[in-house]
Amino acid sequence: MNSNIVQVHDKYFEPFIDEGAIQKEISRIAIEMNRDLAKKDPIFLGILNGAFMFASDLFKQLQFPCQITFLKLASYSGTKSSGSVKQLIGINRDLKDRVVIVLEDIVDTGVTLETILRQLSGFEPAEIRVATLLHKPEATVKEVKLDYVGMEIPNNFILGYGLDYDGYGRNIKEIYQLVNS
Repeated sequence: MNSNIVQVHDKYFEPFIDEGAIQKEISRIAIEMNRDLAKKDPIFLGILNGAFMFASDLFKQLQFPCQITFLKLASYSGTKSSGSVKQLIGINRDLKDRVVIVLEDIVDTGVTLETILRQLSGFEPAEIRVATLLHKPEATVKEVKLDYVGMEIPNNFILGYGLDYDGYGRNIKEIYQLVNS
């Protein structure tokens, strides 16, 4: 078996996106945000658990006053989306008249993001933008606007760099994809 293959539970994963490519895309997004958001005093809303690494690496490159908080939602079970979203940890900041930037690790079906955007609109922000490290256009079933996209990828199951399989694999610094057997 390939020495780069990793096993998580009963599944095997092979390298897909290396750390350098991930960081290059995050830097590109940061440059765009530094240009677009410098005078807007935005608040970033990182979606846990998956976006914590993306949020951390991105936030270190932002060169303007801003805040960050986190929201935890659950919509996955194993390797498949459950199709439902449960809010687990709520918003603890006043978002009224603020520019809110949602930070997602990945947008696939768009179900989770649509729910987040609907909930956020009730807080009366001035504007909501979305940044995602990864987007799976083939999997998208909900119409959601993405303002900052790191990479578009095929509809494969992936893990690493914050993404998991049943809670494991988030600590892998690269992104791996499921080996089809």
